[in-house]
Amino acid sequence: MHVQTRSGAPHDADGLPPRQRFLAIATVVLGITIAVLDGSIANLALPSMAADLKASDADAIWVINSYQIAMAVCLLPLASLGEVVGYRRVYLGGLFLFTLASLACAASNDMLQLSLARVLQGLGAAGILSVNTALIRFIYPARLLGRAIGYNALVAGTGNALGPTVAGFILHLASWHWLFLINIPLGLLALVVGNKALPTNPLAPRRFDRQSALLCMCFIGLLLYTIDAVGHLQGVWVVAGCAVLTGLSLFLLLKLQSSSAPMLPLDLLRIPLFALSIGTSFCSFAAQMAVFVMLPFMLQNYLGISAARAGLLLTAWPIAVALTGVVAGKLSDRIAAGLLGGIGLGVMCLGLLSLLTIDHGTPDGLMALQFAICGFGFGLFQSPNNRTMISAAPRERTGGASGMLGTARLTGQTVGASVVAMLLASSDAPYALVLCCTAGLAALACAVSLTRLRY
Repeated sequence: MHVQTRSGAPHDADGLPPRQRFLAIATVVLGITIAVLDGSIANLALPSMAADLKASDADAIWVINSYQIAMAVCLLPLASLGEVVGYRRVYLGGLFLFTLASLACAASNDMLQLSLARVLQGLGAAGILSVNTALIRFIYPARLLGRAIGYNALVAGTGNALGPTVAGFILHLASWHWLFLINIPLGLLALVVGNKALPTNPLAPRRFDRQSALLCMCFIGLLLYTIDAVGHLQGVWVVAGCAVLTGLSLFLLLKLQSSSAPMLPLDLLRIPLFALSIGTSFCSFAAQMAVFVMLPFMLQNYLGISAARAGLLLTAWPIAVALTGVVAGKLSDRIAAGLLGGIGLGVMCLGLLSLLTIDHGTPDGLMALQFAICGFGFGLFQSPNNRTMISAAPRERTGGASGMLGTARLTGQTVGASVVAMLLASSDAPYALVLCCTAGLAALACAVSLTRLRY
């Protein structure tokens, strides 16, 4: 069956034909790859960036948070815009900006320039990730949705896996400025292919609510800045002022936004499966990001491991996520996400606790195995959880659900990174405390996931 969009381009209501589906998913693969690869590369390079730009370890976290906050601020407005003008246009626009900003990152000479370039890169990534899952829902037929999201996890995991290895190799041969240049050819290729193959979607018969979009951006930005201010110990008055402004922007947004198509789609949280999946996602991504930000410092500064060696060791985690994600995606078409996610997050919790045993005498093979166990647990959770969130929302609200998925992920990641920044600023080696906190978050996410078995 075909539906007609305002542009007049036909779209298959239950997925694309196989040949076009291949090209469309190839574009999505390339977009996810550069967005995810960029994040994992930056994590490993933080110690090098801090030393080269004469910044503290805590200040170097801004390279991560400026990207994450800019991306999170724009996710929901761009997801809503995708429902009005088309997911395809938003995705391609994000790809173009991300590619251009990658060049700006590579040309940066100080922390301020790099942070500003990362803001632009985050805006581009928001265009990619805000509608990524929504596009998959229109690329693949419903019967293959779980499998498609599993492939999506494989790509994201592979990007994460390549990141530390590529970063370690480049840092061994050249400065960190070259880390961002690898995004440019991939971005250009994705733009060319995507312009031909990405599907159109039925467009919402409404105008884009600019007022609500601005208020939503203010709310998300202030919320994440408040979290970051706590992490960087900016003082009680700064935190209190930000908290008041955050509450005011939320009040105005909820009062003025449309009730039929809200910019901040809190109405989706009335769906129990969706709400519980959002909570599970927030806790698990906060735990993973905290560990990802902390581990390069622990491996390089505390254990004295080189950047290249640390990159190879850390590769075990995302490889395990990628390989497990494909299997978990297929299983999610038959087994409840609450059970799969609960088992996976329980394994992740145990894996995080096992990292407490790492010291100067721990063999590389054992460390890689411990990282892989954490990745296996996270991979078993991620694909089923994402499938449940998207499937639980009405089809016409796919954009809002995709935006909420990304917002929960990024908010959790910002919380995780901010907690590490706070602990790095207050202690020389808070690694054991970070691991205990993240294991607790994984355990909480496990409990929330198992609660979904009631629905």
